[in-house]
Amino acid sequence: MNMMNSNPKFDLHTHHDRCGHARGRIRDYIEAAIERGLSVIGIADHSPYFGSDLDQLHPKIAMAKSVFPEYINEVLELKETYSGKIEVLLGVESDFFPEQVEIYRSCFEPYPFDYIIGSVHNVDGVSIFNKKRWNGLTEQEKISTKENYYLLIERSARSGMFQILGHIDAMKGFYPAFSSIQTAAVENTLRVIGENEIAIEINTSGKTKDVGGWYPSDEILEMALHYGVKVTFGSDAHDPHRVGDEFELVQQRLKEIGFKEMVYFKNKERMNIRI
Repeated sequence: MNMMNSNPKFDLHTHHDRCGHARGRIRDYIEAAIERGLSVIGIADHSPYFGSDLDQLHPKIAMAKSVFPEYINEVLELKETYSGKIEVLLGVESDFFPEQVEIYRSCFEPYPFDYIIGSVHNVDGVSIFNKKRWNGLTEQEKISTKENYYLLIERSARSGMFQILGHIDAMKGFYPAFSSIQTAAVENTLRVIGENEIAIEINTSGKTKDVGGWYPSDEILEMALHYGVKVTFGSDAHDPHRVGDEFELVQQRLKEIGFKEMVYFKNKERMNIRI
């Protein structure tokens, strides 16, 4: 663990055109980061669906398995190209399917990732962003859905595969009422995340969804602080103009809540930054 006194600006969660729903090449995101005065930019596009027999299961959601090595090589080349101008980190945003953990682990193992973000995008076989999933559910069924979501996040924290967990209340994205569904699962999950020393990201892409604002909510961040959970930053930019989006506001809010530091990862080693 390294403590850094300077206050570098960084963004660990950016995408690009290989995933099929983002605009621009990796280089465009790096250039945008330099323009905005970032010291560190992480590229973390959506992992292929490694558990599928198809090369590209959902072309508009994640890259093909066949282009994954090319993605890694391009980031590593750009790391060299931009050395001295900005630190480029190799990341990936991985889906989390408990029954496929070992498949994903073996696909990530050969590569020198600086960090891997684990994100739950599907619960009970349905996308968390599908607002129709809530239609006609009883209160109890809504609670069960939320508990299943947090159980998956908890299992992802225990898997040992991730340094960071992505957007841990993103299920509210197109269903803002999600936040007011009461269950102890959220607090329990944060306790597990803290025990396993995994970081969570403050992800500013919630502002692009119906819910507005960030993931996770202030209430969750207060609980995270209580359980000693480390925090990092990711814009989740799918367009170069969002790189570093609201980084300063996030730092300010974290300070107000009581956080003393943020983290990022290099060679999977945690770098602590005082705020």
